Amino acid sequence: MTEHEKAVAAGEGVKWAWPAVHPEGRKFALISAAVVAAFWVIGWTFISWLFVGLTIWILAFFRDPIRSVPQDPNAIVAPADGMVTLIQTVMPPKEISGGDGLAEEPVVRVSIFMSVFDVHINRSPIAGIVRKIEYIPGKFLNADLDKASEDNERQHFLVERADGVKIGFTQIAGLVARRIVPFSKVGDTVTAGERVGLIRFGSRVDVYFPKGTAPKVALGQRCVAGETILGVIGDSAAAVAITQ
Repeated sequence: MTEHEKAVAAGEGVKWAWPAVHPEGRKFALISAAVVAAFWVIGWTFISWLFVGLTIWILAFFRDPIRSVPQDPNAIVAPADGMVTLIQTVMPPKEISGGDGLAEEPVVRVSIFMSVFDVHINRSPIAGIVRKIEYIPGKFLNADLDKASEDNERQHFLVERADGVKIGFTQIAGLVARRIVPFSKVGDTVTAGERVGLIRFGSRVDVYFPKGTAPKVALGQRCVAGETILGVIGDSAAAVAITQ
């Protein structure tokens, strides 16, 4: 248990602290730091300082902050940090629909775009068992585009609750992203807000809601992975928001 978790459990206040760096990013930071040292030794100090900046950015990109996850069993929490750029009614991906997957009928899809400045650790929207993980190679179009859901490199997840309710979500690589890294595998039991993977370096996550569930977020809203409630299963009243 971390110091943060101990303080929360004891009912004490918590203090801000530097977030940890995920192990996936440490090797890149070490490589960049080694380049800094090499250029410094040969006297190319200007280039060395450029790589100092790159090292700091890598550490920031792979930061893995602690999140306080809502414990409402019907809450669908955001799987990614970023901005809600699309809310549409679409057919779910064929890779995770039909048979023992999502129903083959239109559902609400909420898309969260992650810039290179957002945390890129992705989390499960609900608690349950990972029933499917399907990786699809593809293009590297701007992840902001609607067709990125069908054309880009992507990885589909299907998580099923104990009562049979299923949620699908998709990690989508973007213009800069070149690898989707899973942390979970089929058959794993995950909790809501649990880390399930990451995408390098700027991308998008789509979430497919169960039938009869409306979004509680609005276009342009910023989401925090594991904390922001995207919707409440079975609640068909959509959120109303004003941009100002």
